[in-house]
Amino acid sequence: MTYELYYWDGIQGRGEFVRLALEDAGADYVDVTREPGRGTGEMMRLMESATEVHIPFAPPFLRDGDQIVSHVANILFYLGPKLRLAPDDEPLRWFANGLQLTITDFVAEVHDTHHPIATSNYYEDQKQEAKARAAEFVTNRIPKFLGYFERVLAQNPDGSGHAVGNGLTYVDLSLFQVIEGLRYAFAKAMRHYEARYPNLMKLHASVKARPKLAAYLASPRRLAFNEDGIFRRYPELDIEP
Repeated sequence: MTYELYYWDGIQGRGEFVRLALEDAGADYVDVTREPGRGTGEMMRLMESATEVHIPFAPPFLRDGDQIVSHVANILFYLGPKLRLAPDDEPLRWFANGLQLTITDFVAEVHDTHHPIATSNYYEDQKQEAKARAAEFVTNRIPKFLGYFERVLAQNPDGSGHAVGNGLTYVDLSLFQVIEGLRYAFAKAMRHYEARYPNLMKLHASVKARPKLAAYLASPRRLAFNEDGIFRRYPELDIEP
């Protein structure tokens, strides 16, 4: 059965973490808001439904037959075994879920660099606050998170170069996306930091070279980063650490 992914059209955003897993696995899926005749209106009708039992709060969410699953980490926890992107070992599956939730925290902090006061206000309405928040993020939070994931890779007892177990999981795909986004939004900072995290950089390169993912990244389905998504390029926020 074809999966249905619901997310805002025009941006990668949080939906991209789910999309990378579907693309790498070669799964049949549709991006509902990009489908002619369906679009954002269908997504909003489902979210605002007065009869749907399992209504999602916000995108991304996934429909698999009658099942609706919301939140990135929850969706990937659901899809991982189905797409063979999760460990067979149950304790490792829970560990992978914890890593994905940590990525969720990291992504939220990325977003708050350009919207530190209110998501309902424009960036231009909170530029001074954003500069202060971004300086803290670049100086302290980027190395805090990347340093943790570097240790996870280094201390994996399988020595596989992956975050969990001896093979690729959705966590590896998400770490790839985080590095891609940080390179776009904080290019100057990442040039300073990348040498500190050789395991993460090696993982990023290996994920990027995977055939199905490489084909996706080169296709029109992979939208470019832009200043409407989570990872935004504002040069005034990209300081030298």
